[in-house]
Amino acid sequence: MSTRIATGGRLLNKSNAVSFSFNGKQLRGFEGDTLASALLANDQMLVGRSFKYHRPRGVVAAGPEEPNALVNLGRAGKFEPNQRATTTELFDGLNAESQNHWPSLEFDVGAINKYLSRFLPAGFYYKMFIHPRPFWKHVYEPIIRHSAGLGKAPKDQDADSYEHFYAFCDVLIIGGGVAGLEAARTAGRSGARVILLEQTAHWGGRAPVDGGTIEGTPVNSFVDDLVAELSTMSNVEMRTRVMGAGVYDHGYVLGYERLTDHAPQAAGPRHRLWRIRAGHVITATGAIERPLSFAGNDIPGVMLAASIRDYLVNYGVSVGDRTVVVTNNDDAYRTAIALVEAGLSVPAVLDARVLPQDSPLMVRAKELGIRVMMGHAISRVKGTKRVTAVEVCSQAGEGAVLETIACEAVAMSGGWAPVVHLWSHCGGKLVWDTTLATFRPDVDNPPLGADGHGFVTAAGAAAGFFGLDDILHDAHAAADGVATALGFKLPSEVVSPNASRQEEAPLTPVWLMPQGAGVNLREKAWLDYQNDVKVSDIRLAAQEGFVSVEHAKRYTTLGMATDQGKLSNVNGLATLAGAMNADIPSVGTTTFRPPYHPISMGSIGGEARGDVFQPVRRTPMHDWHEANGAEWEPVGQWRRPYSYNRPGESTHDAVMREVTNTRTKIGLLDASTLGKIIVKGPDAGKFLDLLYTNMMSSLKPGKCRYGLMCSENGFLIDDGVVARIDDDTFLCHTTTGGAERIHQHMEEWLQTEWWDFDVYVANVTEQYAQIAVVGPNARKCLEKLGGMDVSKDALAFMEWADGTLGGFNCRIYRISFSGELSYEIAVDAGQGQAFWDALMVAGNDLGVMPYGTECLHILRAEKGFIMIGDETDGTIIPQDLGLNWAISKKKDDYLGKRAQERSHMVDPNRWKLVGLETTDGSTLPDGAYAVGDGVNENNQRTMIGRVTSTYHSPTLGKGIAMGLVLNGPDRMGEVLDFPGTDGKTYQAKIVDPIFYDKEGAKQNV
Repeated sequence: MSTRIATGGRLLNKSNAVSFSFNGKQLRGFEGDTLASALLANDQMLVGRSFKYHRPRGVVAAGPEEPNALVNLGRAGKFEPNQRATTTELFDGLNAESQNHWPSLEFDVGAINKYLSRFLPAGFYYKMFIHPRPFWKHVYEPIIRHSAGLGKAPKDQDADSYEHFYAFCDVLIIGGGVAGLEAARTAGRSGARVILLEQTAHWGGRAPVDGGTIEGTPVNSFVDDLVAELSTMSNVEMRTRVMGAGVYDHGYVLGYERLTDHAPQAAGPRHRLWRIRAGHVITATGAIERPLSFAGNDIPGVMLAASIRDYLVNYGVSVGDRTVVVTNNDDAYRTAIALVEAGLSVPAVLDARVLPQDSPLMVRAKELGIRVMMGHAISRVKGTKRVTAVEVCSQAGEGAVLETIACEAVAMSGGWAPVVHLWSHCGGKLVWDTTLATFRPDVDNPPLGADGHGFVTAAGAAAGFFGLDDILHDAHAAADGVATALGFKLPSEVVSPNASRQEEAPLTPVWLMPQGAGVNLREKAWLDYQNDVKVSDIRLAAQEGFVSVEHAKRYTTLGMATDQGKLSNVNGLATLAGAMNADIPSVGTTTFRPPYHPISMGSIGGEARGDVFQPVRRTPMHDWHEANGAEWEPVGQWRRPYSYNRPGESTHDAVMREVTNTRTKIGLLDASTLGKIIVKGPDAGKFLDLLYTNMMSSLKPGKCRYGLMCSENGFLIDDGVVARIDDDTFLCHTTTGGAERIHQHMEEWLQTEWWDFDVYVANVTEQYAQIAVVGPNARKCLEKLGGMDVSKDALAFMEWADGTLGGFNCRIYRISFSGELSYEIAVDAGQGQAFWDALMVAGNDLGVMPYGTECLHILRAEKGFIMIGDETDGTIIPQDLGLNWAISKKKDDYLGKRAQERSHMVDPNRWKLVGLETTDGSTLPDGAYAVGDGVNENNQRTMIGRVTSTYHSPTLGKGIAMGLVLNGPDRMGEVLDFPGTDGKTYQAKIVDPIFYDKEGAKQNV
């Protein structure tokens, strides 16, 4: 049985016992345990069920590569599924439940699938769920939805908090084993700023478990001394429990820190997502041991040999009293030796190799009385929910049983594979190493930075160096080279430490045990434990033509589990190559994508939750609006007054009052939310000519011009007034909801297409408060404030000027979105409320009144001005809206020009903008469609137009609307039918979209 032994447990604090529960059963462990080590110490070998066949599954590994031991952790707001028992640190009160079974872990009804396995081969769902078609909705889909997924989705709101950190360094080192520590020491001594990340709570990696000496001292002492030295270096920052999650362009790296998972009662965030910019990245991420493929290699108790050694040395856990070791390399002998030296039994080491002489590790094993059987393999593991015995065969044969050995555990080792995920995330290439029988980083093809040089370097075992001395020398050389490339110089006295060497016999690649295994054995030899992918499944994929590794992956689901194929990929690729009679390098690898290991959704969101998930943006006058009856309307992330309702007044009446007052006296609009983007540089005019449909480079300083902006697909995405400040500077106004989007749009084109333009852009929307002073009395109000000449001659329409009004420094734009005499005045945001107050005082006897967005919409609709988001929907081009006048014929190109020349865009049957007036003066329903004669191909009534904006105009005393209609401008005076959702059909006449002051006389006074 699996139990805790008296010796070992170097990571445990045995003076502090902790209690935890698994499936409701109360168990005990020690501080320093992982959940997996504590479960094994309590003889809990069965920890879960596989996804497809619901086979019993036990712990296989000791790190993030673990595919089986996934559990639900916590309750209520702290519940989280799919947590690896091997990386979960034990704490008092931990509550864990196994997954993917019903009604219980020990008795799972889903296990019936194993008896149906011949009917459920790889890819069966692609064939089975097609016919008969009615079955999909009523039979297949309900069953699939019930069966899909691992774990349970949380139902309660997350009770924890999360945060983001930003960090910058010269050298980022990922991995805190001896390679990472030595690289950090070397880079740190050169003077570089270094950040060192280690995903576990402990430094040193595997070295303290595997032993050896460095500079004559035990490796664990060397690690302690090195950590102490690094902690005194001010330019080196060391972090444990931080995983390197992903490597991206330009030295951008994500780190995932688990702050309080091990101490959930501690104050502070649970997880932290690091956003790191590094001059160079060193991946010292080590290597992962590969399993061997033989029948029954998924039975609980079959584990990686190094992991059994980890549990023994680090946690004092014996997985079984009798352990059979099966291997194709020397490293597994370390496990056999450690077990025997701990007083446990190793009945045999089954070594698939046939060697001419024993290696030092083999000699040591035989000295301890361990039986070594060369050229032998496992034919089959016996047992169901735990190992009971192994059947031994010749590796060269077909599986004929030569001997049965009773045992409680199997330690398997198929060799080691460097952790190349981070290296590969940003384009690093791999090369097949025939000696190690694995892929390792190709140093001649690293991930490339913007300068064309590599910005990631692999070190130690991650680079394919597995001997302790080789690891240290490679890490030192890698860090020295990186520091030198960054301009730092390593002192001559800093040299690589020397470690003891132990000669090992070469590995022999073994992709199946025995090599001639028949179909009965191959159907029980597992490659992907979590997704139940067998050797026979990969061969079936190849047989059915899925010879591309990416196709085979998707056909069989190999490596698509939460461990992303950390244990299965190389064995799966080798099996596919064998089935194709090809060499492994020609098959290639699947794509490695971040994150390296699953990270919490909470850490991705960080602080962005609750009230700050999408913070409400407020203008400087927000509180005044609130105090004066504002009814709020969300516009983007802003809150804008829809109307200012007086006591006892309806919203409709308030809007009508505001429109009438603005048309006849004076109104104030808080326009601070409109986007304000500065575009500056010698190439600013050229840049804006490409962004806008009309010419901006010809605009003179002091002048304004209305502009349209289209996507590369030709569709209208924003509009606004552009003001030229000086020869190199423009200020572009955008819609309220478009400021961030258009700023991003500009940056994207500058950074990806026009990177050689000497232009900079800055979003200054919140730096200014902007107030529209609108109406016949607008000029009189500003003249009362005094300080600037705002007459028609001094400040003509579509001009701007800097100056002072009432003691406030300001910039006045003589523009109008209402058709009335209008000034938009920008002041520093901190002066916004005071300037608003000054305008209210100055306009008091002139009839001043604030107005909201609905009044604004009616004013612009009366003038026939379009509104982005009303008249546009992502499919509209300027020509649809009659805005051909805003498209320059003088320039060769602008974004969207070529797209607008496509046949669909010049189709004469595109709907065009018109005005609409109901025959009875009523108001058309918003979004109503105009119906024509006949039906379409779907037997639905033919649609010939739709309403885009509709209002009651108090100025005109009737309903007005704008809409898009088939051949609309050619159908003036024609009456259309618009069925409403109220059962009534509205009739409206097509008219000019400009309802009020078509000549523009009122705005030019």
